[in-house]
Amino acid sequence: MLYWIYEWWRAAFDAENAAGTEGWAHAVSFLNLLQYITFRAALGCLMAFSLSIMFGPRVIRRLISLKVGQPIRNAEEVHKLAELHGGKVGTPTMGGVLIIGAVLISTLVCARPFNPFVAVCACSMGALGLLGFCDDYKKVKEKKSDGVSGRTKLFWQLVVALVAGSFLYFKVEISGYGATAETIEKLGYTPGYKFDGLPMKISEVTFPLFKVPIIDLHWLIIPFFALIIIGCSNAVNLTDGLDGLASGCTITVSLAYGMLTYLAGHHFMANEYLTIPYNRFVGELTVFLLALAGAGFGFLWFNCHPAKVFMGDTGSLAIGGAIGTAAICVKQELLLVIIGGVFVMEALSVMLQVGSFKLRKKRIFAMAPIHHHFELRGWHESQVIIRFWIISIMLALFGLALLKIV
Repeated sequence: MLYWIYEWWRAAFDAENAAGTEGWAHAVSFLNLLQYITFRAALGCLMAFSLSIMFGPRVIRRLISLKVGQPIRNAEEVHKLAELHGGKVGTPTMGGVLIIGAVLISTLVCARPFNPFVAVCACSMGALGLLGFCDDYKKVKEKKSDGVSGRTKLFWQLVVALVAGSFLYFKVEISGYGATAETIEKLGYTPGYKFDGLPMKISEVTFPLFKVPIIDLHWLIIPFFALIIIGCSNAVNLTDGLDGLASGCTITVSLAYGMLTYLAGHHFMANEYLTIPYNRFVGELTVFLLALAGAGFGFLWFNCHPAKVFMGDTGSLAIGGAIGTAAICVKQELLLVIIGGVFVMEALSVMLQVGSFKLRKKRIFAMAPIHHHFELRGWHESQVIIRFWIISIMLALFGLALLKIV
């Protein structure tokens, strides 16, 4: 919306210049700021934060009135953890609607919503948020910790992820990235395989340590994209087990990828200096990601320990899907393993725990996800949260540092 205001003002400004007059367009020349991604991204962040702070209390009161309290697993299921988390019974869930609403409204106002990368991230977020809402609603309605069945949830996640991946693969206008063979040759690097002289395709997988794509998966990139989106969505969902843990890590990852999208959207920084995949459309995604960070800050205001509201699957599935889709858009899917390292660690701990118990009938951790392991080992909930935040910040900085390591 703001960019359309800029275009309307610019047309009037140019018309006044052509006519040799100075009218209203010259009087409001500060509207020129609206063309800059940095300005609109900062505005989107502030707007999302303000909306979260403004409507947070109303949303919480409404959730309480609807009696959508978070079901807590009983002592038979989680043993000692039930004692540690007993005070959380009745805390309203589905707070993710606040995050989704703040992000989508801020994006609609501050970004160019018809930008293909912005649109696919926003749609992925909305669709997975709706799936999470259905899951939370079933938990609340039945007063059980079991919501939508795992298979049903995975099926709809797969549908959303395949649609998003197919859109990115078949959308010809956005499929070409600017790291060409000529650029690589000029910088003195030898490609690991033969370049055809064309821009990098979206089907090619990259990593900052390698200045050329690692492999071209062709149409198989679609299931690979689906794996990224589903994996990230579920990883954030698993991380959302302590007050503020998932929302704090979301802020870190969103800011890091916001920086990546900004760099990747500027030809000199991406193609000539850092040699990362450049795409002229991807810079606009910075506005969306900073809006997500702003909404994360606003939600954390109410979600910090002791939490007044939980995001539930409504928020965690949506956030994970949005981050995974953004990582694909900027062609830094593998870097998500580092920048989103806390999410990966949480998901891996569950897989290792389940695998070990099935194969050896022994558990590796006191409880999975791993944040509960540290709780049961004597760490206070606040210690676990803050220490995981620190790890998330360090991993994000390390991931960004890899961009110019060679």
